[in-house]
Amino acid sequence: MKKPLKLPKFKNEDEEREFWAKINLADYYEPSDFVRVSFPNLKPTTRSISIRIPEYLLNRVKEKANEINIPYQSLIKQYIKKGVFSS
Repeated sequence: MKKPLKLPKFKNEDEEREFWAKINLADYYEPSDFVRVSFPNLKPTTRSISIRIPEYLLNRVKEKANEINIPYQSLIKQYIKKGVFSS
């Protein structure tokens, strides 16, 4: 490690954001100082989409979801994931 990084007390988020925007961490740390971490509990970012499907198909998906007691949109996501990753 190069020189120690001293963090000031921030009055608000804007002040902290300004501090991090000006600082160069290369002045304080070597690449070997960093440790790889993982965040297994983070949920992937989702995006809302609009899709047109026949009404009979949507009704069948809703019936199936009701049978297995999950929300129908979750079931649709499972079907899409299965279709994408099984090929």
